[in-house]
Amino acid sequence: MKAICLNNISKVALATLSGDDVTVDNLKDADSVLVRSFDMHDYDLGNNVLAVARAGAGVNNIPIDVYAERGVVVFNTPGANANAVKELVLCALLLSSRGIIEGNNWVKDNKSDENIAKIAEKAKSKFAGNEIYGKKIACLGLGKIGILVANACASLGMSVIGYDPYLTVSNAMKIEKDLKYVEKIEDAVKDVDFVTIHIPANDSTKNLINKTEFDVMKQGVVLLNFSRDVLVDEVALKEAIDKGIIKKYVTDFANPTVVNLPNTICLPHLGASTEEAEDNCAMMAINQLKDYLENGNITNSVNYPAVSAGLKGRDIRICINHHNVPGMIAKFSTVLSKENINISNLVNKSKAEYAYTIIDIDNVDIDKDKVITSLKELDGVLRVRIL
Repeated sequence: MKAICLNNISKVALATLSGDDVTVDNLKDADSVLVRSFDMHDYDLGNNVLAVARAGAGVNNIPIDVYAERGVVVFNTPGANANAVKELVLCALLLSSRGIIEGNNWVKDNKSDENIAKIAEKAKSKFAGNEIYGKKIACLGLGKIGILVANACASLGMSVIGYDPYLTVSNAMKIEKDLKYVEKIEDAVKDVDFVTIHIPANDSTKNLINKTEFDVMKQGVVLLNFSRDVLVDEVALKEAIDKGIIKKYVTDFANPTVVNLPNTICLPHLGASTEEAEDNCAMMAINQLKDYLENGNITNSVNYPAVSAGLKGRDIRICINHHNVPGMIAKFSTVLSKENINISNLVNKSKAEYAYTIIDIDNVDIDKDKVITSLKELDGVLRVRIL
């Protein structure tokens, strides 16, 4: 592994690299990329890079479809920062329920008053707020972060309603027994005191919370958005705030519209910004890159399927990135058969338009260049590696 870092990557994680696994300063020497927020859409990746690993969950700074077509696998690290985000969401619950920020600002404004202790007793009623115990919260999205938030809220004595159209079996098994699951987002957000969003941002989820959802909410709801700003229709949000439907909007994403809205707490994208989360994300990214480069296995890719053939043994392993079209396995077998190569193990998986195949072969004395060339000449093949 020879990785170039396009952002500052956790020193704790990088310190685990040893032997031939190193970081490099020049892209031409790299076979992989470690990145956080660097915008790669106009970045010239070159031809040597085999994989890109984002030390975080969001990948909107990476042209994943372009890279898929070039046979470059893009990884992210879902769940590595989940606890950090969960803790900030719990903080947001308290900040939005009690007048903590307002009270702190009042103290700062009156810090020169010698009688501050006395006048504080009279002023504090303005910042009293409410408790979260016994309140209802809708948790939209029950992935790695949403599950942690939902269960934490339940443990704090809140009534939790969950919504996730893509709920996995593994996550469903982690849900607290008292959580109520609904299949429609409107059923989740009506008659609750809080709504928290933990759904990925993509074309289908843009403006997920819009006038339709605001119209079914009761007066005085607190909306928490620690996923992405585009998930909330900000025109409809302003109207909902003006009508008193939304009592407080807490978001981790500053933009020109949100920072000027009333009754809003806006944080500078602090969700995953803890030392522990950055270490965890970077460590996961590095391990996924190493497994792909050394064994050909794919875990947590956003543009290629998850595929594992285990650790590479003494046999030769052929890894093929290709389009997801019929007949590819037969074509691979034909090419290898012509070279008198026996297949000992084959794993193939697909994801949307792309697929990935790992083939273990018994023959160790083969003309590798000839095999690679023959496989690359097949229509639909994007990249071939022999390990």
